Amino acid sequence: MQAGLSLIEVLIVLVIIGILLAIAVPSYLGFKDRANQKAAAANVRSAIPSAEAYYSDNGNYTSMDITSGAAPNTAGLKGIDAGLKLTKVTSTATTYTLCSQVGNKASIVSGPGGTVTDVAAGTCP
Repeated sequence: MQAGLSLIEVLIVLVIIGILLAIAVPSYLGFKDRANQKAAAANVRSAIPSAEAYYSDNGNYTSMDITSGAAPNTAGLKGIDAGLKLTKVTSTATTYTLCSQVGNKASIVSGPGGTVTDVAAGTCP
């Protein structure tokens, strides 16, 4: 009796592994993209209460950014919630725009009272 695998058996195993990889990799990448999009949207949603708290403290949204506020005694959104994961924050006296990018996906909200929208990566204002 001869031990080992023939060349044909090894090739069949390699073809089967190749087929399984061809099915699994696109599925994994799709899962990763959906997870990044949901994470970006969750980051923006979790920052909305901080933006409203900033307005309550300051009476406007002016100079509301991630790290520092307009008045000397404010610390921007990070002073309200140090765990925020935002990419960009822009504001005027009465409006704000919060944007978060995770991987190759991004989400944005313009407020107050706006809805979270998925946008292309790199389009944070």
